[in-house]
Amino acid sequence: MRAPELVGDVWLNTGGHQLTLAELRGRVVLLDFWTSGCINCLHVLDELRPLEEEFSDVLVTVGVHSPKFLHEGERASIEAAVRRYEVPHPVVNDPKMELWSQYAVRAWPTLVLVDPEGYVVHVAAGEGHGEALRRVVADLVAKHEAKGTLRRGGSPYVPVEEQRAELRFPSKAVVTAGGRVLVADTGHHSIVEFASDGETVIRRFGSGERGAQDGPFDLATFTEPSGIALLPNEIAQRVGYHAVVADTAGHRLRGLDLNTGEVKTVAGTGRQWRDGTDTGKALDIDLTSPWDVAWWAPAGGVVVAMAGNHTLSVFDPSSGDIRRFAGTTVEGLRDGDVHEAFFAQPSGLAADGNRLWLVDAETSALRWIEPAGESFAVHTAVGVDLFSFGHVDGPAGQALLQHPLGLAVLPDGRIAIADTYNGAVRRYDYFTREISTLATGLAEPQGLILHDGELFVIESAGNRVVPLGGDGRATTVAGTRTAVRRPSTVLAPGDVDFSVVFTPPPGEKLDERYGPSTRLEITASPPELLADGGGVGTDLVRRIRFSDRVSEGVLQVVAQAASCDDGGEHPACRITRQDWGVPIRFDDSGEQTFSLVMAGEPKGAASGQ
Repeated sequence: MRAPELVGDVWLNTGGHQLTLAELRGRVVLLDFWTSGCINCLHVLDELRPLEEEFSDVLVTVGVHSPKFLHEGERASIEAAVRRYEVPHPVVNDPKMELWSQYAVRAWPTLVLVDPEGYVVHVAAGEGHGEALRRVVADLVAKHEAKGTLRRGGSPYVPVEEQRAELRFPSKAVVTAGGRVLVADTGHHSIVEFASDGETVIRRFGSGERGAQDGPFDLATFTEPSGIALLPNEIAQRVGYHAVVADTAGHRLRGLDLNTGEVKTVAGTGRQWRDGTDTGKALDIDLTSPWDVAWWAPAGGVVVAMAGNHTLSVFDPSSGDIRRFAGTTVEGLRDGDVHEAFFAQPSGLAADGNRLWLVDAETSALRWIEPAGESFAVHTAVGVDLFSFGHVDGPAGQALLQHPLGLAVLPDGRIAIADTYNGAVRRYDYFTREISTLATGLAEPQGLILHDGELFVIESAGNRVVPLGGDGRATTVAGTRTAVRRPSTVLAPGDVDFSVVFTPPPGEKLDERYGPSTRLEITASPPELLADGGGVGTDLVRRIRFSDRVSEGVLQVVAQAASCDDGGEHPACRITRQDWGVPIRFDDSGEQTFSLVMAGEPKGAASGQ
């Protein structure tokens, strides 16, 4: 099909120029539908970097920012996100999701390739498509060069001029036993150690370059570090380092020796986990965007908020082991035993005795975990589902947050929450089950720390760490209840034929050497939405029966497929994986078939509409 024209309210990284497909004719155009709070979208940004470098003279990537949350659609927010994640291509903001609808997109992220003649030739949802895209682009370049329809050279990308500051999009911080403050200076790919005054820089762990180099503090490198956890003194003495850093985009945990300044990798291979075991010797296990870390004795080590696959892990510094602690990799909100609970991009942790508090960004939820018999149980204090958010105080069962990323336990046992996309600090009282607001007007607060009895806010988009101030009194904000504006899929009630479309990339075939090459897991929120057809299976085609007692809900789908190079004695193999949270409602005029596209051709995408 002919690619719809590019429209949007703000263009970034173009010097203010609005691009059109007509002026890009002759180039291969890659549209990356993303939103800045989606961890899978951030993974794709990194996957595309080598592709953009390899085909720099023929490929133009355009990020289409179709926001999930209200805050993400604001100009200041998208401008900050483009700078924070060092996006190396033009970006158009699509706040009304017009391009999303015109291109029939159903999931974040989705990649669409437009050939030099202006036709959509490839669609792939989810992440892990780097190699497949490279092959498709190479085929398009060869084809259109032979036809004479390929144009090389020139780039519409105009980088934003940066202003130097001490901190650049800081995210988390901790206070050492000696009163010094360690701040994750995420945008500078480093950890800054401040004196007890919070202003005097003692040293900086990290050279400022993206990377994974171990060694002395001034030569080591990080990649978008975030959470920091201090180890108990007896553990630190045993293992030879004092702090564990979640090196988020590097998919590693790093150890800091605060005496010598040495940095070393203590967990992770640098490869992003996609499938297989996530339990074993920590240096042999792939991690996926560890966002925060916290020492919690009941779990036996450092709990890791593995935002990239919606789970929690526990890293034991003494044994050097890491293991899955909670979650199933299904994105959602479900309480109960830790092995069956659903999480949605866990991004902040705070230990308080036998309770571990956490915030789930994508469900805008405040939750806690506590021992329960021989296991642990997950509970939700605030939060509804993947699509409900807002700024509403009052009884916790009715209160709403918007994409919180951090929290702290206050001296009186109440919980302070960095309500990031509301630009606020909120407070939860466990005993009264009430939520209130301590401060508003902040620039994307992502972390909170207590220092000398005062609460400090890591104001990420403000590039600073500041005291909360005020007299500690809370206010009650009535606010508004909001839902994600993504349109619902309208289905006929009763039985629906469901499928996930997967087409192996050019030069590959399904890997069926050891049995079925595909896996499909279907759940729903609320659970009673599904009368039949839920659970795990190996076929990507299934009949689903919806309950006649529920009028709407969210269908949660996780699909994956294994494919290998077609030919050769030792073919390279890879896993393609995607999860969806699809809002649906029922009407007698709705469709009786429903498809989602994990990778494939445009005709596959059309079948799902």
